[in-house]
Amino acid sequence: MALVTTKEMFKKAYEGNYAIGAFNINNMEIIQGVVNAAKAKKSPVILQVSSGALKYAGPKYLKAMVDAAIADTGIDLALHLDHGPDFETVKLAIETGFTSVMFDGSHYEYEENVAKTKEVVDYAHAHGVVVEAELGVLAGVEDDVKSDVHVYTEPDQAVDFVNRTGVDSLAIAIGTSHGAFKFAGEAKLRFDILEEIQGKLPGFPIVLHGASAVDPAAVETCNKYGGNIAGAKGIPTDMLRKASSMAVCKINMDTDLRLAFTAGIRKVFGDTPKEFDPRKYCGAGREAIQATVEAKITDVLGSENTL
Repeated sequence: MALVTTKEMFKKAYEGNYAIGAFNINNMEIIQGVVNAAKAKKSPVILQVSSGALKYAGPKYLKAMVDAAIADTGIDLALHLDHGPDFETVKLAIETGFTSVMFDGSHYEYEENVAKTKEVVDYAHAHGVVVEAELGVLAGVEDDVKSDVHVYTEPDQAVDFVNRTGVDSLAIAIGTSHGAFKFAGEAKLRFDILEEIQGKLPGFPIVLHGASAVDPAAVETCNKYGGNIAGAKGIPTDMLRKASSMAVCKINMDTDLRLAFTAGIRKVFGDTPKEFDPRKYCGAGREAIQATVEAKITDVLGSENTL
């Protein structure tokens, strides 16, 4: 099996009314946890790398570990650049062997976003790589992405943007938010915006960023064993499942993996404070990642048994 683009994945997801999970990776244990879950659930999966992860682990290390995961599990994977901040980072990902890239020009004025995205699309397509872009602004903080404001995506502008840039998928803003502290009150997603965009761009794959559920059990475990994650609140599972049954073909999840990994490690240290073998506590983190991803595949994405 091999690294693949998301084009065929998204086509099947759209027609099958499910979404593909895009999980952020930073080290070997996270990669293993995600791909083991995908294999167990017979689900397609996207491994995605932020610019922060590129700096932390190095693009060649990450690519080599993903290649090893494919050889070990025998499943096709897509390797995606998440929130590429500039053309140089996109180019680095493509040269490293990524099969999908995101250029995030959402913080630019509209016309500049169009122009910069089009430049990325032309380069990526020439190298057989698909492109995701973003229109609208998500509030919150996660990795290198930060915004204090939220700007909903305008459906007519989304149509113009897709037609002028030639992007393969589009991340939109309908109320999701980056990080672990998404809502002060009740969660609300603008399904009316999603439905209007789907009507104007039939068959076109939509992406949701900032879509972690912020699992209460993981937060509780972190706090029980010395953490201080107060007020964390994510997107309800039923809302994400509804979105994945519509035009949303890719749902990004990073915070949930961070919480699961941290909870697994904290529990080991709390229960066995004399433990200093990294294989023991990182292994527990890996198991927590796999359990979390399996639950997402079944309860959120609806992608089980679609390989």
